Amino acid sequence: MPVMFYHLTHSKQEDTVFTLLSRALGAGWRVMVRGSNPEGLDHLDRALWTASDDSFLPHGREGGAHDALQPVLLGTGKGTNNANCLMVVDGAAFDPAEAGALDRLWVLFDGMDDAALAHARDQWRAVVGAGVAAQYWSEEGGRWEKKAERGTASA
Repeated sequence: MPVMFYHLTHSKQEDTVFTLLSRALGAGWRVMVRGSNPEGLDHLDRALWTASDDSFLPHGREGGAHDALQPVLLGTGKGTNNANCLMVVDGAAFDPAEAGALDRLWVLFDGMDDAALAHARDQWRAVVGAGVAAQYWSEEGGRWEKKAERGTASA
């Protein structure tokens, strides 16, 4: 499965996270959402509680007594909820090799932040350089479109 890069230019991060997590849970997947800082994860945690009036997205914060039971776990580490999907936000680090054991690996980044954009480009190069397939999704036209796809490094 490719690493899927989402270049946010119109949507707020929490809205895209909510949409992707809703689809993942609908598919029966467990997700680790890895952020780079606790404050950003606090904001995302609050947003997931209030994202929609008609649905509930079950999730928890890393470090709780019931981490292993959480279908969605927000944290800065590897995760302890037996996740088969990883979502990377706020420039968090990941190893391209992690993608091999996952059903999905999403990388969300703020396209209006030059540092975030440069970091995502470095992550893209690391993924492709490691021979892992990658897709680049952009919403610059107002809706999500796949703009680039790379197979393995030899492709």
